[in-house]
Amino acid sequence: TKENVIILQDYPGYEAMVEALMVMAEKKLKKLDKRKRQTLPLSRLCVGMQCGGSDAFSGVSANPVAGYASDLLVSGGATVMFSEVTEVRDGVHLLAKRCTTPEALEALKAEIGWYDRYLAKGGVDRSANPAPGNKAGGLSNIVEKAMGSIVKSGTAPIVEVIGPGALPSKKGLIFAATPASDIVCGPSQVASGIALQVFMTGRGTPYNLAEAPVIKVSSRKAMKTLWNDLIDFDAGPIVVKEETVAEAGERLFELILDVANGKKTLAEERRLYNFLSFFNPAPMT
Repeated sequence: TKENVIILQDYPGYEAMVEALMVMAEKKLKKLDKRKRQTLPLSRLCVGMQCGGSDAFSGVSANPVAGYASDLLVSGGATVMFSEVTEVRDGVHLLAKRCTTPEALEALKAEIGWYDRYLAKGGVDRSANPAPGNKAGGLSNIVEKAMGSIVKSGTAPIVEVIGPGALPSKKGLIFAATPASDIVCGPSQVASGIALQVFMTGRGTPYNLAEAPVIKVSSRKAMKTLWNDLIDFDAGPIVVKEETVAEAGERLFELILDVANGKKTLAEERRLYNFLSFFNPAPMT
């Protein structure tokens, strides 16, 4: 809209440009100051699920806990989005079985097929994933990684499959076909409408978004101990049988609601943010 656009070429020099920007900012601040907190139903919440720096425990602790919380969110009417094409590719048959409509299944085939061709055209070897850090953490191949990655989506049916940055038209579990890179997947989910993100890690990554709170979940207790001031939730007790997936999943569900209600994550308190990096596979001139 016109109120959101400033064409710098219309202004006589730098000072006039800055003045125009300040006037726009002041108008927006006045509008924002009129906002009031409202109680909203869970159906208005959209949560992104992502993992990065995965290890051998990610698929048995952090990701299953996220999947359990995802099921609770979906059953309550919320929308949950999971992504990362290359990290589900070798388990895509499992996703196909969960598509609720022919349209969702066809969209899944189309998005996966497009990404296969995109990688082939660039001469990329999918078997190069897992990364060295994943292997150091105990993951030996991409199939293992895919099996562990998929469980963060829980068990709910997949109601829609969308491309990177597209907006979902349905509520429930959504597969957004984004790249697996942390700093590309996250912004793509933000563009698709998430209000917050749950990020599972075994090896650790300082990834965070300024545009949406990121709840960091560790796969093991040692990771939480090492990064106590960066990890919001520890799924490690599952590994040593101090807690069940269901118990931890309910705790994570409650934390998600708390963050949606305004609780700050640890990285948010420290203002640790990544630059936005959007996926653009198109040729550039």
